[in-house]
Amino acid sequence: MKLSGKQLNHLRSLAHHLKPVVTVGAAGVTPAVASELEVALTSHELVKIRLPSLGKSEKRELLERLCTMTESSPVQLIGRIGVAFRTSPNQLIRLP
Repeated sequence: MKLSGKQLNHLRSLAHHLKPVVTVGAAGVTPAVASELEVALTSHELVKIRLPSLGKSEKRELLERLCTMTESSPVQLIGRIGVAFRTSPNQLIRLP
């Protein structure tokens, strides 16, 4: 799903107060991590992910890989925290 700049800003503002729900450990992106993110996205739509301490490009690659595996969209990457978004059938978040 391609998000516009206005939609990304809206999602970033909503994600600001969230706590990380999914943590990627030293093993990296595993099927277990992807399934946990899948469950979190289904129930919350907008999820913060704690990434391991790596270089920025490696963290961006991990976030992209997780989003590809779960068919979600990356919203933001700041430090070790990434944010992913995917609409659910319930549509909890209305995009502008």
